[in-house]
Amino acid sequence: MVKRIACLVTLIYPLILFPQRHSYINGQISDAITGNPLTGATIIIDSSVSVVSDKTGNYELIANPGKYSMKVQFLGYKPSEFKVNLLPGDTVVLNIDLLSDVHMLEEVVVSANKYEQKLSDIIVSMELIKPDKITRTNTISLESIINQTPGIDVLDGQPRIRGGSGYSYGAGSRVLVLVDDLPIISPDASDVKWEFLPVENISQVEIIKGASSVLYGSSALNGVINLRTAFPTVKPTTKISLFNGFYLNPKRKEMIWWDKQPMHSGVSILHTRKIEKLDVVAGANLFNNTGFRENEWDKWARANANFRYRSKRISGLSFGAGFNTMYQNKIDFFLWQDADSGAYRQNIDAITELQGFRLNIDPYIEYFNDKGCKHSIKARYFTVDNEFKKSPDKNNESVLYFAEYKFHKKYHDLLDLSLGTSGSYSVITSEIYDDHNNFAGSFFTQLDGRVIEKLKLSAGVRFELYKLDDEEEYSEPVFRTGANYQVGKFSFLRASFGQGYRFPSIAEKYTSTNLSTVNIFPNPNLISEKGWSAELGLKQGMVFKDWNGYLDVALFRTRYEDMIEYTFGIYLSGISDSITADDVGFKALNIGNAQISGIDLSLAGEGIILNIPVSLLAGYTYIVPIDLDFSSMGGLNSPDEEILKYRSKHSAKADIQITWKKLSTGISFIYNSFMINVDDVFTSPTVGEQILPGYAAYRIKNNKGNIRFDHRISYKITKLLEVAFITKNVFNKEYIGRPGDIGPPRTIAAQLTGTF
Repeated sequence: MVKRIACLVTLIYPLILFPQRHSYINGQISDAITGNPLTGATIIIDSSVSVVSDKTGNYELIANPGKYSMKVQFLGYKPSEFKVNLLPGDTVVLNIDLLSDVHMLEEVVVSANKYEQKLSDIIVSMELIKPDKITRTNTISLESIINQTPGIDVLDGQPRIRGGSGYSYGAGSRVLVLVDDLPIISPDASDVKWEFLPVENISQVEIIKGASSVLYGSSALNGVINLRTAFPTVKPTTKISLFNGFYLNPKRKEMIWWDKQPMHSGVSILHTRKIEKLDVVAGANLFNNTGFRENEWDKWARANANFRYRSKRISGLSFGAGFNTMYQNKIDFFLWQDADSGAYRQNIDAITELQGFRLNIDPYIEYFNDKGCKHSIKARYFTVDNEFKKSPDKNNESVLYFAEYKFHKKYHDLLDLSLGTSGSYSVITSEIYDDHNNFAGSFFTQLDGRVIEKLKLSAGVRFELYKLDDEEEYSEPVFRTGANYQVGKFSFLRASFGQGYRFPSIAEKYTSTNLSTVNIFPNPNLISEKGWSAELGLKQGMVFKDWNGYLDVALFRTRYEDMIEYTFGIYLSGISDSITADDVGFKALNIGNAQISGIDLSLAGEGIILNIPVSLLAGYTYIVPIDLDFSSMGGLNSPDEEILKYRSKHSAKADIQITWKKLSTGISFIYNSFMINVDDVFTSPTVGEQILPGYAAYRIKNNKGNIRFDHRISYKITKLLEVAFITKNVFNKEYIGRPGDIGPPRTIAAQLTGTF
């Protein structure tokens, strides 16, 4: 017995004196493009020992010294494998970036057909905006990031796709703006207030180019912009972003009206978490802008929340509600004093201070089963209250009640059936266009099927009834059809045709007011405009090792009937035969028929090039916008006058982002060619000088279009904290949108973002 004990002591004694020293591997698992930590990634050595990354993406492995094969894998990402040599007592730090294994052609979108499908399968042109781009460009309101997207412009707050709209003085839109598939344009003016949209809580923004009335109804005549909000991931997350910026002096010193640099600042907060079966998202946003133009400012406070509960008892059933509310105090800029020292100074008679309140509440319920059936009911209560302090005669209130039922049935992978019905009712109270109410009810259906393995066909129809103050306005059906054929592994050829319509807004029909020297007249006889768009496109996927993307080329044509445009003229009141200043101004008219043809190119991609993450979005759009009812009057008029007003024939945009370790930088630019036609009144040597002094000469001098660059650079101070510096209009270019509206000079902002 003693001998056995002595033998055992002899064996373990060296281990006690000289213990084997373990080795350690630790680090963080992150997304190679965004740098965001990945929770739940699996780290394996020698196919036996494994750990899972925690909520901050961190991991730690303990192993004996030696040579190992190490593998890191995470759902939706390409696995990473490499060799590691561990010496006794070593602590090896390995931060590993994983590249997404989902090609851009496989991005999931909803807006195209109101159900989830791959980007490569759709029959229309579509652009996507991801939340990372919104964060890194210090996007204050969605308007600025929309304006950087190929084929889309925002002119003085109004969106237009492929030149589909001109300038309509804040009333009426041919692009329907949605939040989570529900309309968010005002019931009276049918316009969108971009600052109301919750940019702090975005899953992605989907933009459909072309008539989409079959699925979305009126105001989708030119396309759709759908902001989809996000729901929580596995781990609770809190994101706080603060920024402060200022406007630098313009190149022309006579334009400077300030004693100290105008400033803008803001803060946004977003918190997301799962509480068992309950998903919670809550956000807030504060903003203050003293304005780069005299007597202009903008202040707002916004709060939003989304709740979703997934039933424990009934599989596939979920329900919830969301809300978004904002209080705003602002003065908009409308007309300059003159083209020189008064370019950044308001015409004092046009100043109107607004105190506005907006609120939407969105209850919904969804149910889907294992047989491929999905039912959803979504509703929205949306109210707008605008008070003008010095002009109470412009006060207005409106309330929208909207509801939609949608059914979707998937028959294996061969057929998708969608059908639904929607209804809306609005009540408007206003001094400048009296009190009104309207009702719209619709039924729509669409069938998408795979005829052969690589060919998909789509067809849909919509019936809609619209009543304004008990007067029936429109109830004709519209149709949509298209095809998508996969001609190669990453090549998709598509063709589509869709009809659209737009009911005139209450503001277009009944507004009677003035802004300084500009009169706005009502037109109760205005009728709905109709149209169609056709497209032939090719989406070519590109995969180069760890970089993937696509090139999209589309030939398009859009036709309008009874097109609505604000037109300057003499509109006698009928009280007197003599013409006075009160009889001259703008009125919304059905100008007749119009056509816009052109080509649209987009290039998008992301991935690793030379071990550096690179993302790219670029595009070019060429349009020929023609008034088909234009007459040259025997050659007396210039052929350029047939070009529709407020359009640029050429537009080019690009954005590139490069990341190296903790440092990221990006550059974007926007180019628009010269706006060939504007309202003649603005260039008139008599009336024009009274409305916009100096504009006629300014337009002749600045007739080469405009290009401007933005730059950004950011650095990850820690895993949770990032600082960024954003410069907009880097070269301090002077550029103009609509007449009398010169854009901001060079702007510099610092942004600090923490994610916890």
